[in-house]
Amino acid sequence: MFAFRESQGPIEVAFTDRHGGVSEGPWESLNLGTSNGDDPERVARNHEIVATGLGLKPDQVVRMSQKHGDVVATVSSRPVDIPVADGLVATTPDLGLLVRVADCVPVVLADVDAGVIGVAHAGRPGLTAGIVATTVAGLRAAGAGSIVAWLGPRVCGSCYEVPAQMREDVAAAVPDAWATTSWDTPAIDVGAGVASQLRDLGVDVLDLMDADDSSRWCTRENTDLFSYRRQGQHSGRLGGLVRIRS
Repeated sequence: MFAFRESQGPIEVAFTDRHGGVSEGPWESLNLGTSNGDDPERVARNHEIVATGLGLKPDQVVRMSQKHGDVVATVSSRPVDIPVADGLVATTPDLGLLVRVADCVPVVLADVDAGVIGVAHAGRPGLTAGIVATTVAGLRAAGAGSIVAWLGPRVCGSCYEVPAQMREDVAAAVPDAWATTSWDTPAIDVGAGVASQLRDLGVDVLDLMDADDSSRWCTRENTDLFSYRRQGQHSGRLGGLVRIRS
């Protein structure tokens, strides 16, 4: 269920894989996506499984309706309506924040000492729209000072092929996103771009791809992970989660 999980003080961070859930077919089995054709009841059960795995109730986990934009919502409890946003910020103990991805970068952030947490959905459009900076600003407005960011599973730069002009456009805004595939065609490394933006903002970055074999964390290469690039529109969604333990 959890491909990665660690704690720093009262902060707990986790990234899910595709195992341990109840979905079937291309969404097998721990799909957290709600708009990709999977059975909604199975997806709801998967959300319950993940919440329980973190020691929370389902109504203690906040998710977003993600739009590849730069909107960030600050929450103190689970809202009645799902926020339309690509970033979340909170300071409430035992409230989990969830970001969902299939190839985009799941970013989890925290100030361990101040007790401020956040998540961001950083795909190619979000990278250039500024979702990273907006989310960091949200954490600082909530009292964060020293911020750590975890970058989870995503498509790597060696696998994210794009048209040459798209690479030019993205790299013009975020130079570190320039990449080439392993088969020598134009590519974008969204993770490298996100990491550079975070470091420019004074955020410490813990990138799973830096700490381990990158292919283990590349969604396109590792079939234990969901990937839109590999599976198409019926791909499931992984989760990046963070909570403050009371």
